[in-house]
Amino acid sequence: MLKDALEDYYHFLRIEKGLSDNTLQSYNRDLSHYLYYTEKVLEKTDWNQIRRSDIVGFLHILKDDNKSSATIARHVSSIRSFHQFLVREQLVNQDASLNIETPKKDQKLPDILSLKDIEALLQIPAATPLHIRNRAMFELLYATGLRVSELLSLKIGDLHLTMGFVQCFGKGSKERIVPLGNVAIKAIETYLQQARPTLVKNKKDDQAVFVNQHGRPLSRQGFWKILKASAQTAGIKKSITPHTLRHSFATHLLENGADLRVVQEMLGHADISTTQIYTHVTKARLKDIYDSYHPRA
Repeated sequence: MLKDALEDYYHFLRIEKGLSDNTLQSYNRDLSHYLYYTEKVLEKTDWNQIRRSDIVGFLHILKDDNKSSATIARHVSSIRSFHQFLVREQLVNQDASLNIETPKKDQKLPDILSLKDIEALLQIPAATPLHIRNRAMFELLYATGLRVSELLSLKIGDLHLTMGFVQCFGKGSKERIVPLGNVAIKAIETYLQQARPTLVKNKKDDQAVFVNQHGRPLSRQGFWKILKASAQTAGIKKSITPHTLRHSFATHLLENGADLRVVQEMLGHADISTTQIYTHVTKARLKDIYDSYHPRA
Protein backbone atom coordinates (compact mmCIF):
# COMPACT_ATOMS: atom_id res chain seq x y z
CA MET A 1 0.00 0.00 0.00
CA LEU A 2 1.03 3.59 -0.59
CA LYS A 3 0.80 4.48 3.09
CA ASP A 4 3.12 1.64 4.16
CA ALA A 5 6.01 3.10 2.16
CA LEU A 6 5.38 6.48 3.75
CA GLU A 7 5.48 4.97 7.24
CA ASP A 8 8.80 3.31 6.37
CA TYR A 9 10.10 6.69 5.21
CA TYR A 10 9.06 8.43 8.43
CA HIS A 11 10.81 5.68 10.40
CA PHE A 12 13.94 6.27 8.31
CA LEU A 13 13.81 10.03 8.98
CA ARG A 14 13.29 9.55 12.70
CA ILE A 15 15.77 6.74 13.41
CA GLU A 16 18.49 6.99 10.77
CA LYS A 17 18.43 10.71 9.99
CA GLY A 18 17.65 11.75 13.58
CA LEU A 19 15.31 14.57 12.54
CA SER A 20 13.46 16.58 15.18
CA ASP A 21 9.73 16.16 15.86
CA ASN A 22 9.00 19.57 14.31
CA THR A 23 10.82 18.64 11.09
CA LEU A 24 9.05 15.27 10.98
CA GLN A 25 5.69 17.01 11.36
CA SER A 26 6.57 19.26 8.44
CA TYR A 27 7.36 16.25 6.23
CA ASN A 28 4.18 14.56 7.41
CA ARG A 29 2.00 17.56 6.49
CA ASP A 30 3.47 17.86 3.01
CA LEU A 31 3.44 14.16 2.19
CA SER A 32 -0.06 13.62 3.63
CA HIS A 33 -1.34 16.10 1.03
CA TYR A 34 0.65 14.29 -1.64
CA LEU A 35 -0.69 10.89 -0.51
CA TYR A 36 -4.29 12.14 -0.60
CA TYR A 37 -3.76 13.48 -4.13
CA THR A 38 -2.17 10.20 -5.24
CA GLU A 39 -4.89 7.97 -3.76
CA LYS A 40 -8.04 10.04 -4.21
CA VAL A 41 -7.36 12.16 -7.28
CA LEU A 42 -5.04 9.95 -9.34
CA GLU A 43 -6.51 6.72 -7.88
CA LYS A 44 -3.08 5.07 -7.86
CA THR A 45 -2.29 2.04 -5.70
CA ASP A 46 1.45 1.70 -6.29
CA TRP A 47 4.25 4.30 -6.19
CA ASN A 48 5.63 2.67 -9.35
CA GLN A 49 2.62 4.11 -11.17
CA ILE A 50 3.60 7.71 -10.42
CA ARG A 51 5.10 9.73 -13.26
CA ARG A 52 6.73 13.14 -13.40
CA SER A 53 3.57 14.62 -14.91
CA ASP A 54 1.58 13.46 -11.85
CA ILE A 55 3.87 15.38 -9.51
CA VAL A 56 3.74 18.46 -11.73
CA GLY A 57 -0.07 18.23 -11.63
CA PHE A 58 0.01 18.18 -7.83
CA LEU A 59 2.21 21.28 -7.77
CA HIS A 60 -0.21 23.06 -10.11
CA ILE A 61 -3.01 22.32 -7.65
CA LEU A 62 -0.98 23.93 -4.87
CA LYS A 63 -0.40 26.96 -7.07
CA ASP A 64 -4.10 27.20 -7.93
CA ASP A 65 -4.82 27.14 -4.18
CA ASN A 66 -2.65 30.29 -3.89
CA LYS A 67 0.05 28.53 -1.89
CA SER A 68 3.20 30.63 -1.57
CA SER A 69 6.33 29.77 -3.55
CA ALA A 70 8.02 28.88 -0.24
CA THR A 71 5.27 26.37 0.58
CA ILE A 72 5.43 24.83 -2.90
CA ALA A 73 9.25 24.66 -2.72
CA ARG A 74 8.97 22.85 0.62
CA HIS A 75 6.53 20.33 -0.90
CA VAL A 76 8.92 19.75 -3.81
CA SER A 77 11.77 19.11 -1.39
CA SER A 78 9.68 16.65 0.66
CA ILE A 79 8.41 14.79 -2.42
CA ARG A 80 11.89 14.62 -3.98
CA SER A 81 13.41 13.25 -0.78
CA PHE A 82 10.64 10.65 -0.48
CA HIS A 83 11.03 9.42 -4.06
CA GLN A 84 14.80 9.17 -3.62
CA PHE A 85 14.11 6.97 -0.59
CA LEU A 86 11.79 4.77 -2.69
CA VAL A 87 14.56 4.29 -5.27
CA ARG A 88 17.21 3.50 -2.61
CA GLU A 89 14.93 0.92 -1.01
CA GLN A 90 14.16 -0.54 -4.47
CA LEU A 91 10.44 0.05 -3.95
CA VAL A 92 10.20 1.74 -7.37
CA ASN A 93 12.03 1.31 -10.66
CA GLN A 94 12.65 5.00 -11.36
CA ASP A 95 12.65 8.39 -9.63
CA ALA A 96 9.53 10.23 -10.79
CA SER A 97 10.72 13.44 -9.12
CA LEU A 98 13.79 13.86 -11.31
CA ASN A 99 14.06 17.27 -13.01
CA ILE A 100 11.14 18.74 -11.05
CA GLU A 101 11.95 22.43 -10.78
CA THR A 102 11.77 24.12 -7.41
CA PRO A 103 10.08 27.53 -7.59
CA LYS A 104 12.16 30.44 -6.39
CA LYS A 105 11.14 31.55 -2.94
CA ASP A 106 9.80 35.03 -2.44
CA GLN A 107 12.49 36.67 -0.35
CA LYS A 108 10.70 38.21 2.58
CA LEU A 109 12.84 40.23 4.94
CA PRO A 110 12.37 39.15 8.56
CA ASP A 111 10.61 41.47 10.97
CA ILE A 112 12.85 42.79 13.72
CA LEU A 113 12.40 44.97 16.79
CA SER A 114 14.17 48.28 17.26
CA LEU A 115 16.52 48.66 20.22
CA LYS A 116 13.84 50.82 21.86
CA ASP A 117 11.25 48.04 21.53
CA ILE A 118 13.75 45.46 22.82
CA GLU A 119 14.40 47.61 25.88
CA ALA A 120 10.67 48.02 26.47
CA LEU A 121 10.09 44.25 26.27
CA LEU A 122 13.00 43.43 28.57
CA GLN A 123 12.05 46.05 31.16
CA ILE A 124 8.54 44.82 31.90
CA PRO A 125 8.01 44.41 35.69
CA ALA A 126 9.21 41.11 37.14
CA ALA A 127 7.31 41.01 40.44
CA THR A 128 5.95 37.43 40.31
CA PRO A 129 7.61 34.07 39.59
CA LEU A 130 5.95 33.94 36.15
CA HIS A 131 7.12 37.47 35.27
CA ILE A 132 10.66 36.63 36.44
CA ARG A 133 10.53 33.54 34.19
CA ASN A 134 9.30 35.60 31.24
CA ARG A 135 12.11 38.13 31.56
CA ALA A 136 14.69 35.33 31.79
CA MET A 137 13.29 33.72 28.62
CA PHE A 138 13.31 36.98 26.66
CA GLU A 139 16.79 37.91 27.85
CA LEU A 140 18.08 34.47 26.90
CA LEU A 141 16.48 34.54 23.45
CA TYR A 142 17.79 38.01 22.63
CA ALA A 143 21.24 37.17 24.05
CA THR A 144 21.67 33.94 22.08
CA GLY A 145 19.35 33.91 19.06
CA LEU A 146 18.07 30.45 20.01
CA ARG A 147 15.03 29.08 18.24
CA VAL A 148 11.99 28.87 20.53
CA SER A 149 12.03 25.05 20.23
CA GLU A 150 15.66 25.10 21.40
CA LEU A 151 14.83 27.41 24.29
CA LEU A 152 11.97 25.24 25.52
CA SER A 153 13.97 22.00 25.25
CA LEU A 154 16.82 23.33 27.44
CA LYS A 155 17.68 21.23 30.48
CA ILE A 156 19.31 22.50 33.66
CA GLY A 157 22.52 20.73 32.66
CA ASP A 158 22.67 22.73 29.40
CA LEU A 159 23.24 25.97 31.32
CA HIS A 160 26.88 26.80 32.09
CA LEU A 161 26.38 30.19 33.69
CA THR A 162 29.71 30.45 35.53
CA MET A 163 31.50 29.86 32.21
CA GLY A 164 29.10 32.16 30.33
CA PHE A 165 27.56 29.90 27.72
CA VAL A 166 24.55 27.71 26.95
CA GLN A 167 24.62 24.35 25.20
CA CYS A 168 21.73 23.56 22.87
CA PHE A 169 20.66 21.04 20.26
CA GLY A 170 19.30 22.47 17.03
CA LYS A 171 17.90 21.00 13.83
CA GLY A 172 19.02 17.44 13.22
CA SER A 173 20.08 17.25 16.90
CA LYS A 174 23.22 19.23 16.08
CA GLU A 175 24.91 20.51 19.21
CA ARG A 176 26.23 24.05 19.46
CA ILE A 177 27.64 26.32 22.13
CA VAL A 178 26.37 29.92 22.34
CA PRO A 179 27.89 32.59 24.61
CA LEU A 180 25.78 34.48 27.16
CA GLY A 181 26.06 38.11 28.22
CA ASN A 182 26.11 39.24 31.85
CA VAL A 183 22.57 40.67 31.77
CA ALA A 184 21.12 37.39 30.51
CA ILE A 185 23.14 35.38 33.05
CA LYS A 186 21.80 37.57 35.87
CA ALA A 187 18.20 37.18 34.67
CA ILE A 188 18.54 33.38 34.44
CA GLU A 189 20.18 33.14 37.88
CA THR A 190 17.35 35.21 39.40
CA TYR A 191 14.80 32.92 37.77
CA LEU A 192 16.54 29.73 38.92
CA GLN A 193 16.90 30.99 42.50
CA GLN A 194 13.71 32.95 43.08
CA ALA A 195 11.05 31.71 40.65
CA ARG A 196 11.62 28.20 39.31
CA PRO A 197 11.61 26.46 42.74
CA THR A 198 8.16 27.95 43.40
CA LEU A 199 6.86 26.81 40.00
CA VAL A 200 8.19 23.24 40.05
CA LYS A 201 7.15 22.74 43.69
CA ASN A 202 7.75 19.05 44.47
CA LYS A 203 8.71 18.01 40.94
CA LYS A 204 12.39 17.58 41.80
CA ASP A 205 13.05 15.24 38.87
CA ASP A 206 11.93 17.72 36.19
CA GLN A 207 15.04 19.05 34.43
CA ALA A 208 13.32 21.45 32.02
CA VAL A 209 14.67 24.97 32.52
CA PHE A 210 11.46 26.84 31.69
CA VAL A 211 8.23 25.52 33.15
CA ASN A 212 4.61 26.67 33.29
CA GLN A 213 2.59 27.55 36.39
CA HIS A 214 1.98 23.83 37.03
CA GLY A 215 5.67 23.02 37.00
CA ARG A 216 5.57 21.21 33.66
CA PRO A 217 7.74 22.09 30.62
CA LEU A 218 6.42 25.18 28.84
CA SER A 219 4.88 24.55 25.40
CA ARG A 220 5.39 26.53 22.18
CA GLN A 221 1.77 27.66 22.31
CA GLY A 222 2.26 28.78 25.89
CA PHE A 223 5.35 30.76 24.99
CA TRP A 224 3.59 32.40 22.05
CA LYS A 225 0.75 33.62 24.31
CA ILE A 226 3.25 34.96 26.85
CA LEU A 227 5.24 36.83 24.21
CA LYS A 228 2.12 38.35 22.63
CA ALA A 229 0.78 39.53 25.99
CA SER A 230 4.18 40.88 27.07
CA ALA A 231 4.62 42.82 23.83
CA GLN A 232 1.20 44.40 24.33
CA THR A 233 2.09 45.34 27.92
CA ALA A 234 5.36 46.89 26.69
CA GLY A 235 3.44 49.01 24.17
CA ILE A 236 5.06 47.41 21.11
CA LYS A 237 2.92 48.16 18.07
CA LYS A 238 4.84 46.03 15.58
CA SER A 239 3.64 42.48 14.90
CA ILE A 240 5.80 40.09 16.90
CA THR A 241 6.32 36.32 16.58
CA PRO A 242 8.42 33.79 18.52
CA HIS A 243 11.13 34.19 15.86
CA THR A 244 11.28 37.99 16.14
CA LEU A 245 13.86 38.02 18.94
CA ARG A 246 16.07 35.62 16.95
CA HIS A 247 15.86 37.90 13.90
CA SER A 248 16.59 40.95 16.06
CA PHE A 249 19.59 39.24 17.69
CA ALA A 250 21.20 38.49 14.31
CA THR A 251 20.44 41.87 12.75
CA HIS A 252 21.68 43.91 15.71
CA LEU A 253 24.92 41.90 15.81
CA LEU A 254 25.60 42.53 12.12
CA GLU A 255 24.71 46.21 12.42
CA ASN A 256 27.34 46.52 15.12
CA GLY A 257 30.06 44.91 13.03
CA ALA A 258 29.85 41.19 13.88
CA ASP A 259 31.36 38.77 11.36
CA LEU A 260 28.77 36.92 9.25
CA ARG A 261 30.43 33.54 9.89
CA VAL A 262 30.26 34.09 13.65
CA VAL A 263 26.55 34.93 13.45
CA GLN A 264 26.01 31.83 11.29
CA GLU A 265 27.67 29.68 13.95
CA MET A 266 25.60 31.15 16.78
CA LEU A 267 22.33 30.77 14.87
CA GLY A 268 23.16 27.18 13.94
CA HIS A 269 22.67 27.71 10.21
CA ALA A 270 24.13 24.90 8.09
CA ASP A 271 24.44 27.20 5.07
CA ILE A 272 25.73 30.77 5.25
CA SER A 273 23.27 31.79 2.52
CA THR A 274 20.52 31.42 5.15
CA THR A 275 22.34 33.90 7.39
CA GLN A 276 22.87 36.36 4.55
CA ILE A 277 19.20 37.38 4.65
CA TYR A 278 20.14 39.53 7.65
CA THR A 279 22.67 41.48 5.61
CA HIS A 280 19.78 42.47 3.33
CA VAL A 281 17.89 43.68 6.40
CA THR A 282 20.77 45.88 7.53
CA LYS A 283 21.19 47.30 4.02
CA ALA A 284 17.47 48.06 3.85
CA ARG A 285 17.64 49.86 7.19
CA LEU A 286 20.67 51.85 6.10
CA LYS A 287 18.72 52.97 3.04
CA ASP A 288 15.80 54.04 5.26
CA ILE A 289 18.14 56.03 7.50
CA TYR A 290 19.76 57.68 4.48
CA ASP A 291 16.38 58.63 2.99
CA SER A 292 15.23 60.01 6.34
CA TYR A 293 18.24 62.10 7.26
CA HIS A 294 20.24 63.05 4.18
CA PRO A 295 19.20 66.56 3.01
CA ARG A 296 19.33 65.60 -0.68
CA ALA A 297 17.94 62.09 -0.40
